[in-house]
Amino acid sequence: MTTAINISGVDMEARRALGIRAGDTVRVSQKIEEKGKVRLQAFEGLVLARKHGSEAGGTFTVRRVASGVGVEKIFPLYSPMIDKIEIVKRATVRRAKLYYIRDKVSREARRLLRRTRMMGTSSTDHEKGPALRSLGEVGKETVPVESAVEVGVDAVAAEQSE
Repeated sequence: MTTAINISGVDMEARRALGIRAGDTVRVSQKIEEKGKVRLQAFEGLVLARKHGSEAGGTFTVRRVASGVGVEKIFPLYSPMIDKIEIVKRATVRRAKLYYIRDKVSREARRLLRRTRMMGTSSTDHEKGPALRSLGEVGKETVPVESAVEVGVDAVAAEQSE
């Protein structure tokens, strides 16, 4: 028979019983101390990994996208600085560690950039196909260099500089 050990407000049995695993979407309320006051800050994201089992040093990695940038935090499971852990959603995954999600997100972003057509192209330009149009035509007629670089078309800027 196991007994619950309460270490400075952390009920270890309750956290162990949560059963956090990779693929879960969790909301972690973390205590942050500023100027003598303690406030709670929520961090919601996908659990990529759970390490070191249910021992005292167990951790879990949470990933979220904030302002278009992927942010990962590693939380100690039994830390007294974590006020509350909520499981928002459970997903069935076939891996114990979901590190491939990092690459998958960047691949999808690149794919979306490729699929977006440049603003101002006419239907006749599109019918010619990208191989038949020279980059100089695209840069001069349809898209200014500044917006082409923002979209990620560095070749247009390189062609115009020559």
